[in-house]
This record gives sequence, structure tokens and C-alpha cells, in this order.
Amino acid sequence: MESIVLVVMLFWPLLAALVVLLFGGSDRAVKTSSILMSLVPLALSVYLLWGYDFEAGGIQFQVRAEWIPQINASFRLGVDGLSIPLVFLTALLSTLSLYYSAGVIRHRVKEYFFLFHLLEMSMLGVFVALDYVLFYIFWEISLVPMYFLIGIWGSDNRDYAAVKFFIYTLVGSVAMLLAILAIFFATGTFDILDAAAAQPFSQQLTIASLVFWGLFLGFAFKVPSFPFHTWLPDAHTEAPTAGSVILAGVLLKLGAYGLLRIMLPTLPHAAVFWAPWLVALGAIAIVYGAFVCVAQSDLKRLIAYSSVSHMGYVVLGIGAAAAVMTPEALADLANVFSLSPEALQDSAAMAINGATLQMFNHGIITGALFFLVGILYERAHTRDLFRFGGLSARTPYYYGLMMVAAFASLGLPGLAGFWAEFFTFRGAFAIVPAWAAFGTLGIIITAVYFLYRIIQNVFLGEYDPAKIEHWTTVDGQPAEGPTDVVGFEKLTLWPLVAAMLLIGIYPTPLVEYFNQSALELLNFVSTLS
Repeated sequence: MESIVLVVMLFWPLLAALVVLLFGGSDRAVKTSSILMSLVPLALSVYLLWGYDFEAGGIQFQVRAEWIPQINASFRLGVDGLSIPLVFLTALLSTLSLYYSAGVIRHRVKEYFFLFHLLEMSMLGVFVALDYVLFYIFWEISLVPMYFLIGIWGSDNRDYAAVKFFIYTLVGSVAMLLAILAIFFATGTFDILDAAAAQPFSQQLTIASLVFWGLFLGFAFKVPSFPFHTWLPDAHTEAPTAGSVILAGVLLKLGAYGLLRIMLPTLPHAAVFWAPWLVALGAIAIVYGAFVCVAQSDLKRLIAYSSVSHMGYVVLGIGAAAAVMTPEALADLANVFSLSPEALQDSAAMAINGATLQMFNHGIITGALFFLVGILYERAHTRDLFRFGGLSARTPYYYGLMMVAAFASLGLPGLAGFWAEFFTFRGAFAIVPAWAAFGTLGIIITAVYFLYRIIQNVFLGEYDPAKIEHWTTVDGQPAEGPTDVVGFEKLTLWPLVAAMLLIGIYPTPLVEYFNQSALELLNFVSTLS
């Protein structure tokens, strides 16, 4: 079972896509079969969570076979403490997105669900691939279904947003491809782990820096890191609801995953040299994204810019850890801060844990927020914050769900978002105290835009029926006013709300996976000369 579980999980969505496309039948049959077939990768991801051996550690559930010997590319799959939670997140959000879409997608149904299954396969492929060629193929495949999901089922300005998304991320992909080729020419292998062990360009900082920035551009456009984020608000705003959920919940994590899986272990010396830039970009993104949110009047665009801010925590944590990626850098910083190398390495592990926790928590929290925005838009047909008011009394269930998601996003203790921010700052303050202190401003501004912009404008105050031209129910029937969430919308959001509460109360099981990976990364670089 262990030898084939990743293969089945990876290609099952492709089988589901072909079944939907070739044998879909009626729209109802397409929707039902899509939801049921998406449960297989979700079940297998739970099996990975349950079956991972923490005592053994490292890459597990490996599959390795000869693939293209002429270029020394192999079909190698595997997962560890970093990738397993992200695989689960991908499968969970894909199932919930398909389930939600079954209730709101009414035209070109077969094509929509076909593309969604193809998108799930590509995202899973990035997280489990351990060969550069395989990694890059899945990375590029993910662009195509998302382009069409935005371009066909998006809002009024969907064509512009789809093209902008595709071009921006493709530019980053080309830079990443050039860096991958440079690594191959230096090591003679496309194997991600073997290339990292070979430590290419360790004595050539100039070349290592060029390769570093090639990789970083590819990953930064996807994160998206400031200032490479400008495609994101348009793509989020115009995408269909489930497309926005996957874009924020999973696709952004592909870039952050690449930073940890490829860039830091393969180019640690360049990472040390450029760590101050990573830290600065992360801290600026936190504060800049939060301030821009305050200026938004479109609810979906506000949540989109909040992703820029919250993914800044990921870059800040990774940048802080990058500063101690070699023994020499660790010793130097230990002298500067009068700390033991062990204490500083512990802080680096904390920073990585914060970054990876933020990757997972941002997926469930922002995924829920985009679902909630979609629920409101399906009824009001507008996202203008200033056209609402007083919805707390008329839609109390919706109000409660939004409050939980909003407070989780702003980092309220007891909810999932708090721990990611706490771990990130706990690690970063010991390594880059000035930038960490600057980044804490983002927490304050986040509270402002959630409480003032969203809660105050949408739910509090007086309800004025004249501000909305016409309300409808979720199935498009005329309504006299706002209607509360219905059964399929509740069932979509319950797992995400439950995850926010469970992780907020007891994050240890999730942290255990990420901490295993963080310690293995730091132990690996500590052996470098």
C-alpha cells in the first residue's frame, strides 16, 4: 500500500477529470460523481497523516522509477512533515470547493468540474514531486485550469484578470526553469534531494546568487511576495468563489513550499547572503498589505489584499531562518546577539514552524473567508462594503461564521491564526528584531480592517433596503431581503471552522509535522562546511 498510495492519490483526480469529461451525463451526475471521486484523495491524505512515522522521519511513502534516462530524470515521489499537511489541505479544500460549486455553478458544468479535478492533480503533484522535471511539469499544469476557471466563470473583468495571472506567473516560471537548468548542469541530476546534497555553487556566491534569485522569482510570483503581488487582487476579485478559495488556500502555498523544499536546502550560502532582503520583503508585505486592505471598498478585494499581508508572515519566517542557514552564519549571529548557537537555531526552527503553520492556517481561514464572500455575493450581487449594514440581525448564522473566520485571521488567541503569528514572531525577534517589530504593526492594522471595514460596515448599524437593488436566494429566486446560509453552505464551512477552533486550542499535532521538517532542514545545513 505504501508504495502506491502517492501514485493513486496523484492520478486519481486525472481519472476523475476524464470520467467527468467523457462520461459525465447530466449536470447533476457530473456534480455528484465529482464530489464522490474527490473523497478518494482526501481519504488517502488522511492515511498519510495517520501513517507518517515520526521516529523514522525524513521522506516516506516513496516511489522511484526510471522515467527519462536520457536526461537523468526520474519519476520520484515522496512526502515528509512539510508536505503531508499541505497535501491534506489541498485535498480538503478541493473537496469542499467541488461541493460548494455543485450548488452555485449552472453553466458549462462539465468543463468546470473537469478543470477543477485537473487543478487538484497539479497541486498535489507539486507537493509530492521529488524530481525537478516532474515538479516543474505539475507547476506549469496548474496555470492552465486556473486560467480557464477565471476566464470563463469569473466576474465582469475576468479576461484581463486571467491573462494577467497567466503572464505574471509564467514569467516567474521561466526564471525558475533557468535556475533549475543551472542546478542540473552543476550537479548532473534533476533529483531535488540529491541536488541539495551536492551543494552546487557553494564556493561561487555570484553564480549561486543568480540561481537563488531565479528560483526566488518563480516562487515569489506565486506566493505572491511584495512587490510581485500585483496580479493577485485582480485574479481573486474576478475568479469564481471556489477558484478564489483554491487560489488563496493552495496555489499561493506552492511558492512558499518551493522556498523551503528547494531554495533553502539547495542554496544555503546564497540564502544567508540575501536573507536580509527576504526578511524586509516579508515585513513590508505584512504592513503594506494590511494598510491597503483598510482602503478597500470591495469585500473580495479586501480579502485578496489580506492574503498579501498574511503570506508576508511566511516570507518573514523563512527569511529569518535563512539568516542562519550555514554554521558560519549561525556562529556569527550568536556572537552578535550573545546567544548560544543552540538557542539561535531553536529560534530559526520556531520561525520555520511559524511560516509553515501560517501556510496551513491561511489556507483554512482565507478559504473560509472567500466562501463567505461568495455566499453574500450570490444573494446581494454586489461586494460594495458601503451598501450593506445591519446584517447581524437578519443573517445571524452567517454573522457568526464570519466573526469566527475574521477573528481567526486577525490572530485572536484561541483560534488558529494566533499560533502562526506567535511562532513567526517568537523566532524572528531573536534573529531580526527590528524587522520583526516593524511587522507587528500588521497585527494592529489587520484588526482595524476586519473590525471597522467588514464587521462595522456589513453587520452593524442600520439595515437600509434601498442600498441593494434586489436580493435573491442562493438559487437565484427573488427575495425581500438577505437570507441566511442554507444547508450546503453550512456543510462547506463547518470543517474549516472546526479546524480553526481545534488548531487554536491544541496546535501540537499539526506543529509536530512541521517541526519535524524544520529540524531536519536545520540539521542538514548544520553539517555543511
